[in-house]
Amino acid sequence: VQHRKGSMFFPLPPGMHTSISEILKEKSLKPSRRSLPCLAQSQTHPINLNHFLSVPLSPEPKPEVEVLSQSISTSCSLLPPHGGQSIGNNLSLTLLLQGKTPADSSGLYFRDGKKRIDYILVYKKSSPQVEKRCTFEKNLRAEGLMLEKEPSLTNNDIMFVKVHAPWDTLCKYAEQMNIRMPFRKKCYFTDKKSKTLGSRFQMRCHQIKSWLPRNPMKLDKEALPDLEESDCYTAPFSRARMHHFTINNRETFFSNSTRSRIVHHVLQRTKYEDGKLKMGINRLLGNNTYEAAFPPHEGGYKSRHPIKTHGAQNHRHLLYERWARWGIWYKYQPLDLIRRYFGEKIGLYFAWLGWYTGMLIPAALVGVFVFLYGLFTMDSSQVSKEICEANTTIMCPMCEETCEPWTLSDSCVYAKVTHLFDNDGTVFFAIFMAIWATVFLEFWKRRRAELTYDWDLIDWEEEEEELRPQFEAKYSRLERVNPISGKPEPFQPFSDKLSRLMVSVSGIFFMISLVLTAVFAVVVFRLIAMEKFASFNWHFVKKNWQFATSGTGVCINFMIIMSLNVVYEKVAYLLTNLEHPRTESEWENSFALKMFLFQFVNLNSSTFYIAFFLGRFAGRPGKYNKLFNRWRLEECHPSGCLIDLCLQMGVIMFFKQIWNNFMELGFPLLQNWWSRRKMKKGGGGGQNVDNKAQLPQWDKDWNLQPMNAHGLVDEYLEMVLQFGFTTIFVAAFPLAPLLALLNNIIEIRLDAYKFVTQWRRPMPARATDIGIWHGILEGIGVLAVITNAFVIAITSDYIPRFVYAFKYGPCMDKGHHHADECLRGYMNSSLSVFDLGDLKNRSMSGYCRYRDYRAPPWSPVPYEFTLQFWHVLAARLAFIIVFEHLVYGIKSFIAYLIPDMPKDLCDRMRREKYLMQEMMYEAELEHLQKERKKNGRRYHHEWP
Repeated sequence: VQHRKGSMFFPLPPGMHTSISEILKEKSLKPSRRSLPCLAQSQTHPINLNHFLSVPLSPEPKPEVEVLSQSISTSCSLLPPHGGQSIGNNLSLTLLLQGKTPADSSGLYFRDGKKRIDYILVYKKSSPQVEKRCTFEKNLRAEGLMLEKEPSLTNNDIMFVKVHAPWDTLCKYAEQMNIRMPFRKKCYFTDKKSKTLGSRFQMRCHQIKSWLPRNPMKLDKEALPDLEESDCYTAPFSRARMHHFTINNRETFFSNSTRSRIVHHVLQRTKYEDGKLKMGINRLLGNNTYEAAFPPHEGGYKSRHPIKTHGAQNHRHLLYERWARWGIWYKYQPLDLIRRYFGEKIGLYFAWLGWYTGMLIPAALVGVFVFLYGLFTMDSSQVSKEICEANTTIMCPMCEETCEPWTLSDSCVYAKVTHLFDNDGTVFFAIFMAIWATVFLEFWKRRRAELTYDWDLIDWEEEEEELRPQFEAKYSRLERVNPISGKPEPFQPFSDKLSRLMVSVSGIFFMISLVLTAVFAVVVFRLIAMEKFASFNWHFVKKNWQFATSGTGVCINFMIIMSLNVVYEKVAYLLTNLEHPRTESEWENSFALKMFLFQFVNLNSSTFYIAFFLGRFAGRPGKYNKLFNRWRLEECHPSGCLIDLCLQMGVIMFFKQIWNNFMELGFPLLQNWWSRRKMKKGGGGGQNVDNKAQLPQWDKDWNLQPMNAHGLVDEYLEMVLQFGFTTIFVAAFPLAPLLALLNNIIEIRLDAYKFVTQWRRPMPARATDIGIWHGILEGIGVLAVITNAFVIAITSDYIPRFVYAFKYGPCMDKGHHHADECLRGYMNSSLSVFDLGDLKNRSMSGYCRYRDYRAPPWSPVPYEFTLQFWHVLAARLAFIIVFEHLVYGIKSFIAYLIPDMPKDLCDRMRREKYLMQEMMYEAELEHLQKERKKNGRRYHHEWP
């Protein structure tokens, strides 16, 4: 038994009416904000949205329907009936049109207007799989489901099968699935806040808070009138102890999402042929027996009347107005309403996405501050000034045959842009982002704990998850006793599991090698492009050959990345099915891990090349290292390689976000537009429907796009890859958190709009966390510390400048001076001298400069590494060790300081565990006493 928060809605079945006095006789209840109702049942539509009123099951239907709707604020407390809130606080009555049934307005019921549609199956009349379909539907009826067929109004070949789960079937499978329902007994207030409401301190704080301006990001309570707070308990449903639960209305005792989950459970385990493998709606969808299977939406998402004056028509309309509209992008998300409509799994995704977006705000502000610091100090930077003023510094030619020497001042713009991202704030920002990643994950654990408590998921463990039908069918002959439940279940032998895993791992390594091959091809392209642009006839391109080479290379790489992603998805799907995971969560985790590995390597392999390999093995003039003895390797600009890394990250991050947003929203919009166009023309052979509002809900949902078969994997994958871009190479691109923040603000409303308006309603699934993605995020946080340490030490010029300032610069024997003064002469010190006469196949004389720490040609050991090179190398290695140990120590200390669960939540859960025994005792005692009194036996106030 758990203490829960939930909502109460009481619909009036068609043909029934009641009086206000009957309602006032009911026990006073307090409206609930989260989860299932306390001492009542949740209804599909909010109280003030549709105008229906619940009544006991006893009244008989009458010829004339006279329906009244009212919103009653009730309380569930230990207070006397008249000591708390008044029952008539929010009472509002509306007289509906006579004879109007729910089926008339929404199309969510069977033809009788009483049986609610819990699921929709779609098939084609021309499908040859008639026998399988008939057998499957016959077995569904044998399981207790009720079916009703309806032809499509837009396509004569389409037939809909409406599925309804009666009361007995719902109870049977709710018990099997351990679904928690509201407990009948009175509520116990365990929240510390309720004990100190009368304290002067809290009253004073509440008074001061009332003087402050209202937070504009919060949703008005009037906007979500059915999401108010209450306290109640839930327990696993049991038919033997049905008297423990208050069942005022059987039609609404189980919420819409719960009914859909139960029906989906039955559909997954019903046979369509004799044999172990012949079961489940998924297989029927795969062999085209059925075209689709989905729970229906709760009506339309738009209304001709404004929601402020007429209220919302249904939860879908309410979600659109208070969540999916672009005009409320700055508002908090109504997570409880999202969870109630789409299920806990989708609710947790949007909770995590909102939390991640909120945590990006401080990271984006610090990143912008670092960027502005580089912008304001760009012109005064000593390194940039030396490059821009080096009119007489001749640089060695970029190619040995056709290229000519060039002056260092030609790359003045390139040097200034480099300073924007490679400045003194880089190290600080890298440390800040490493700590930020830890704080983000630790506080998300606390937030997740609160949500799992509020959403009644504390006791929902993995052992309660059902086996995948494919796993049951594959290993049905091998059984073992489940150590937790004690029941026999299918078992996969270790040898079979190991062999399948080895094949899957081999496939993963093959695909990763394919990625590396693609990266190698991009590297070869960059080498060819570098020579062509450096000897280009157009002076503008020749002068900016670095930008031209990097820009074209990034664009080619981006196109390869997006092309390979399509292949990876299909391969990951095949490898995951080959492994035969035991449960749906195991299947999703395995598929998600493969997709992450594929796309992470695909997206970041070229970035790793630019960060750690570009310019490291180029050689020197006269002795350049060449690929295939043909193309010389790239070398970094005199101002450093960081600008190449920054350009790579910025272009890929920007264009990938645009592409993802188009594929998530633009593509479904185009598909739905095409479906509506065909529907208006009667292209499916059905009626020519001019007004979409005339269609029943199942026809409207059929014309929407289905949610992808991988569930939320694509949504999480996009955000986790973005998190990697935001943290792993953030030292090279401090604007990455800002781009991520702007994208996520759009992403939340885009995903909301897509779920509410463009997709069919997904099956409401349950989950306690974000699955394997949390472990992946922690791994990215660890990797980010290592990569940022190497980026600062190797890719950027921070360490060479640091060594010069304190060892070789004008400040080495003096006290503290301004940083720019200490870097005077740095550019000359970082450039080595080469004799042009040593070039083969060229008749040139004089000297040129190149980026390296080598001895001049007149030295006793020409072109060997100088002592300064070894000093810089030692400083780089020392910085990596110190940076990693320091940041890891700070991360571990912060993780230790922040507990995974708030203390008040722990105390509340322990209190409820104690109260559970007392509640069960009182409930059973009361039931047995009533039974003895009914049978005329004597009873005592003690345990019978």
